Amino acid sequence: MTDTAHSSASLSARELSSWQPTRGSADNDLLPELSTIVSRSRDLARNHGVAAGAIQTLNDNIVGVGFRLSAKPDYKLLGKTKDWEEEWQAKVESLWRSWAETTACDAANTLNFHGLTTLVFKSCLINGEAVALPLWLKDRKFNTCIQLVEPDRLSNPNNAMDSKTMRGGVEIDKYGAPVAYHIRKNHPGDYWIGGATDTWERIPAYTDFGRRRVLHVHDVERIGQTKGKPILTSIMPMFKMLDHYERSELQAAIVNAMIAAFIETPMDAESLNELFGGDSNDYLNAKKDWKVKLEGGSIIPIFPGDKIAPFTPSRPNSAYGSFIENVLRHIGTGLNIPYELLLKDFSKTNYSSARAALLEAWRFFNGRRAWLANTWATPVYELFLEEAVNKGLVDAPDFYQNRYAYTRCKWIGPGRGWVDPVKEAQACQLRMEIGLSTLEEECASQGLDWEEVLEQRLREKNKIEELGLTNEILKSDDMGNNTRNVANHDRNSERNEEES
Repeated sequence: MTDTAHSSASLSARELSSWQPTRGSADNDLLPELSTIVSRSRDLARNHGVAAGAIQTLNDNIVGVGFRLSAKPDYKLLGKTKDWEEEWQAKVESLWRSWAETTACDAANTLNFHGLTTLVFKSCLINGEAVALPLWLKDRKFNTCIQLVEPDRLSNPNNAMDSKTMRGGVEIDKYGAPVAYHIRKNHPGDYWIGGATDTWERIPAYTDFGRRRVLHVHDVERIGQTKGKPILTSIMPMFKMLDHYERSELQAAIVNAMIAAFIETPMDAESLNELFGGDSNDYLNAKKDWKVKLEGGSIIPIFPGDKIAPFTPSRPNSAYGSFIENVLRHIGTGLNIPYELLLKDFSKTNYSSARAALLEAWRFFNGRRAWLANTWATPVYELFLEEAVNKGLVDAPDFYQNRYAYTRCKWIGPGRGWVDPVKEAQACQLRMEIGLSTLEEECASQGLDWEEVLEQRLREKNKIEELGLTNEILKSDDMGNNTRNVANHDRNSERNEEES
């Protein structure tokens, strides 16, 4: 007989009897331990190469060279035409670039929007969250600008305990919606503060007319969770133990490499005392002062009766490589990064395996990119567009009543790249030919804007005709047709082989 209907709930099984974790709320489980988790996450990001590389890999694939705005106002909801949408889109995107591609968007006048996005995303990975304050500076062309705040400054006033309405510096209402944020004036770790008394500022989440005053970017994993946690949280113990093991193995290998051989003496202590008249110190001192210089082809003189025993080092361990690889595969799974991408090692991978691994990784990357766009990029765009509309730079009647329709947009991230450019370009062409994809989707997957691609191709075509290079282009087109014919022939041949 078992003590429970579910074996996972057993309290008598030897391997489960001591496993009794607490069952608290999302904030109760996280907030008391968050400062320790964050400090350890930062230490790993600073001092462990694999952890630092994993964070950079995530940033390169999710943020990359930056997000490009593609304004998509819902013209049908607004009762407009497609021509109006294209004209409005071009105007808004031009204004956005003039703000986002300069340091005018940064309150510190240091970073552009891409730099801010990179810092926000890395802060979410390492700290679990990022905090940004939209400011209104009157000395700027666009008064809207963003000030990034270290998440440590988001805390309860006077470091008070968490309560029903105050969680980690976030003031919430009875539904759990943020009402205000309490930002500490200085970072608690700044050395120049000394013993001075610090103060907090209460910043409402929204203005009276609905404009955001705080952007709190974090991932929510449980219902009722107020703050986020670092991505390294679940694999942090494994990372630290791996670090200890690697350093120990390296130290052992270095020590072993310094030992060339052992000299064995056949005489025991009693025999030495008899040989030296009851005192063997002279013999030991002679051994101590005897220096042998090892060189290639050298002959080593030894004391009478001594013999040299070769030293066979046991480091590095023969199973070291496979063991480390297995641990890193577990770490990669916890980070949702394939082992090959985590270690930048594709030496043991063929085309099919690499493509399958990268496709699985890109499902995760696309999800994280959409999350970052929804929680960070789009809210910033809404703040910018609101100012542009109020200044009369953009025509948007009844903006506040139709905020969603006007601020609807897409964000183009970094391209996926190609494992085999020829095969994947042919697949891209085939998807468009049979109607499974569009030029806009294919360009976006490579980090390109389809309209810019077509405009550039038109300019190149006109320039080619102007220079009288039409015949060369015709030859290129013929070569392209021949390439497509060869590709179709290869596909038919492969299909026939499979059928046979």
